[in-house]
Amino acid sequence: MTQLVKLTRSGQITIPATLRKELHLEEGDYMEIRQAEGYLILIPKQLINKEQTYFWTDAWQEGEREAEEDIRAGRIEIFDSIDDFFTDLDEGTPDA
Repeated sequence: MTQLVKLTRSGQITIPATLRKELHLEEGDYMEIRQAEGYLILIPKQLINKEQTYFWTDAWQEGEREAEEDIRAGRIEIFDSIDDFFTDLDEGTPDA
């Protein structure tokens, strides 16, 4: 979808309502702006709490993908109780 917008004196533009609705953009949302080959590219962004940044590391996301794959493939176990779960863990642990 292409729409014409006007740059204001202070360098602002208004993103048309149809695009804001389609992209679920709301007042106060953050946008990254990049310049590439004479174009400006706007990328909607969300800020992440510092305490949650570990979740978005490459290593953690790889683990999430592996876990999701295991779940889809049925490589899971369901236990009747937490005690059964710990017993299973203990049985798989070599004696120290």
